[in-house]
Amino acid sequence: MAAPKQTEKGERRRALLVAAAADLLAESGFDAIRHRAVAERAGVPLAATTYYFSSLEDLVCAALDRLARSELAEAHACLDRRDDPAEIVLDLLLGPRSRTDGLDAVLARFERLIGSGRRPFLAGLLRAQRVEFDALLDEALTRATGRRPGPGDVRRITALVDGVVLTALIEADPDPRGVGRDALREALDATTRV
Repeated sequence: MAAPKQTEKGERRRALLVAAAADLLAESGFDAIRHRAVAERAGVPLAATTYYFSSLEDLVCAALDRLARSELAEAHACLDRRDDPAEIVLDLLLGPRSRTDGLDAVLARFERLIGSGRRPFLAGLLRAQRVEFDALLDEALTRATGRRPGPGDVRRITALVDGVVLTALIEADPDPRGVGRDALREALDATTRV
């Protein structure tokens, strides 16, 4: 099915649907993205979801792309403001909502990341996002340590924080971001001593 010709009103309606789906994704994961739920959240007729998106997968891709772009933009803004680089790294790894929404935000993010692996149609989008994500993470780590990360450092830091945070989630620690922060600072301190 060819995409409908976009008018200004149509572009606004499509943007409302994508924003609603992205919010649902951030709050409750992939299973929350259903045609009816997205249309209700966007305040548009149910038929709009199938008019502007060829499939539910198409809508999920648009939502994930919007959510990732929003999170990357927030991290860029933090870098521009010269926020604490370690906190920016945590925003990238745990999501910026983890600063304010704590455990629930971290759980939702990890559920979304794990759920992405069950949706092969997202693989290309996730690979493309990873390039941008890693470049921004590289910049934040450079600012945190005063030197450019070496080959593999970005992935090692990601694995370290992901691992300790996942363990904190399994152990029902009420502050998984704090656990991640402690591990990150320890790793950054070791890096700057070398």
